[in-house]
Amino acid sequence: MFDFVMLKEERHKIIMKEINLHNKVLSVDLSTLLNVSEDTIRRDLKELSDEDRIIKVHGGAISKSFVRPFLADNNIYAHDEKKKIALKAISLIQNDMTLLLEGGTTIIELANQIPQKLNLTIFTVSPQIAITLSDHENIKVYTIGGKLNKNANIHTGASVVNDISNIKCDICFMGVNAVSLENGFSDIDWETVQVNKAMIKVADKTAVLAISEKLNISKRYRVADLHDISYLITELNPGDDELVEYRKQIKII
Repeated sequence: MFDFVMLKEERHKIIMKEINLHNKVLSVDLSTLLNVSEDTIRRDLKELSDEDRIIKVHGGAISKSFVRPFLADNNIYAHDEKKKIALKAISLIQNDMTLLLEGGTTIIELANQIPQKLNLTIFTVSPQIAITLSDHENIKVYTIGGKLNKNANIHTGASVVNDISNIKCDICFMGVNAVSLENGFSDIDWETVQVNKAMIKVADKTAVLAISEKLNISKRYRVADLHDISYLITELNPGDDELVEYRKQIKII
């Protein structure tokens, strides 16, 4: 009985790590990772949801901080690292630019740190980002509306992709679920991937923001190859040994 309890506790630790790192997880992927049945994973997710540690959704779970980033007591995973990434990203922004922002906690941190003095036009597929930018007097904010994808907390669908195609922006800032040398940038959500692809197409430059824990990981749907992106921004020093092979394919900030 003791071994079983310890085994379940260890599973819960790994599940929480995956959810905090990637914001969203699928039961089928957790089943493969932990080598247990999907029924076991569903029970684990229900327990974690009942403990108010995650939000259970159809087919998996999402992080509480991912969908509720405005709560004062919210514990955002790797918050210090995301602040560093956001500060680096700010260095790319110049006055009078037009920007396209995706969603997620790192992009929200970027939105929080944009200087009030900058005059900008910002399009976003994230209602959270739009709200975050609402107190910037010098920023024109346009929300690209559509069906709210609750697994990604951004607007998705054909109408969103079509609206994005009519935009021309200087820089697109995107979060990412996983990064690898072989498979580039990838995600577990098909609708999110379609929006991301559309965003890349209309941007003069695209910056992907990712904590280093997401490096050397691949998910099921490819967003883009490394060479399709202008910048990869992590919390690491660009000269860090962990980024050696990445520097050969993409500019690191």
